[in-house]
Amino acid sequence: MLAGMGSEGATEGRATAAGGVQSIERAFDILERMADAGGEVTLTELVRRTGLPMPTIHRVMRTLVDRGYVRQAPSRRYALAPRLIRLGEGASRLLNVWVRPRLEQLVDALGETANMAVLDGDQVVYVAQAPSRHSMRSFTEVGRRVLPHCTGVGKALLAQLDPAEARAIALRTGMPALTPRTITDPDRLQRELARVRRRGYATDSGEQEIGVQCIAVPVLGAPAHTAISISGPEARLTQPVVDRAVPLLQDIARRLSAELSYDGATA
Repeated sequence: MLAGMGSEGATEGRATAAGGVQSIERAFDILERMADAGGEVTLTELVRRTGLPMPTIHRVMRTLVDRGYVRQAPSRRYALAPRLIRLGEGASRLLNVWVRPRLEQLVDALGETANMAVLDGDQVVYVAQAPSRHSMRSFTEVGRRVLPHCTGVGKALLAQLDPAEARAIALRTGMPALTPRTITDPDRLQRELARVRRRGYATDSGEQEIGVQCIAVPVLGAPAHTAISISGPEARLTQPVVDRAVPLLQDIARRLSAELSYDGATA
């Protein structure tokens, strides 16, 4: 049983109808809501975000603090703690292993480097990659962080958000120009994201790096906002290649969505 539980906590520790343990489910729900809020919240914010009563929130948070997964700041706000990093690093390594075969399918079919990226706060993080076999190829290290406004995967990630939330992220990052082609105007970016939503894919034509083209699609239904892409020299990623790549990317995205999503039914 989790530490710090009284009789009411013991009741919450019983298995739920779906076969889970309610107290554990609530702990993970709180951690996920904290991550959604940027990693730091007040107890009142957690009540609003989770719908759980304050005594339950307080009890679960006390356990998470005792275990080192949450810390209390001097401001009395609660923040995700460094102990979670070890879990995240292990999960990232395994994700690369699980996802790589699907990305290699794209490399085999299209010849260009394939990537998977997720939205982490206001930044894009590359979490998996299968490199092109061409001697001249695009290469981005797994773990690299970039801003979303200037990349294909970034636009595919922002397009999954509410427009107001996407705009707020763009404004917070400042939308710096990395090349003469980088979109630096928030209104123009909003129009571009609307276009991404309509057609189901995003592009980056030399907006992050001159001479490099990227095509990206969202992985809808994944546990986090996720996108996959192919990238390579603009000379090779011509419009006919783009037209052929988009349905292949969307098919792999659907397969990844099914493989990464989890509803508890198979536990």
